[in-house]
Amino acid sequence: MKELMRTRVKICGITNSEDAKSSVAKGADAIGLVFYRKSPRYVTLEQAKHIVEVVPAFVTVTALFVDPTIDEVKEVISETKVDLLQFHGEESEAFCSGFSRPYIKAVRMKYDSNLSALVKEYASAKGILLDTYVKGVPGGTGEAFNWDWVSKEKQNGLNMPVILAGGLHAENVERAIDVVAPWAVDVSGGVELMPGKKSETKIEQFMKAVNEKVRR
Repeated sequence: MKELMRTRVKICGITNSEDAKSSVAKGADAIGLVFYRKSPRYVTLEQAKHIVEVVPAFVTVTALFVDPTIDEVKEVISETKVDLLQFHGEESEAFCSGFSRPYIKAVRMKYDSNLSALVKEYASAKGILLDTYVKGVPGGTGEAFNWDWVSKEKQNGLNMPVILAGGLHAENVERAIDVVAPWAVDVSGGVELMPGKKSETKIEQFMKAVNEKVRR
């Protein structure tokens, strides 16, 4: 008998403790804190500290960076005690793996992206996060890419968990899971009232849709 597979959920772009608590209460497996100053969801170290304080055990706190310096990453780790790093820029594998935390690497998908090569390049990653390519924008576009580019049939031999991001919301996440069968989904704008402020209702709807897709 095949085991049941539950898709994990990360809610990214958390900017306050209330949204962190709502995300956890609704069943999120992880939350994301954005340390990229150009993002409308950017958090300071002080904000991050308050958020981390309300996150209970067994929920992963992820720190998102875009081409940071070594000192910037080390300061976030030291001051906030995050669990996981997420890199969205042009960081090398050597850079990403050079800290005291595991990491995932984000890739902005194009129709000709060589996912197998990217997985090999970042072999030390705990997962590969697939986001939508928009020129000049490192992520958080609110747009979905063509999931057929990375359908479950095309993932044979990848040997790394796939995390699907980009334009997900309660109305399309079930189909996304059907097509891609990712280890996890990553949502930000799809559960917001406005950039940086989450909607408890949208989080609940998103989590319900994901949990409907427990699969074999």
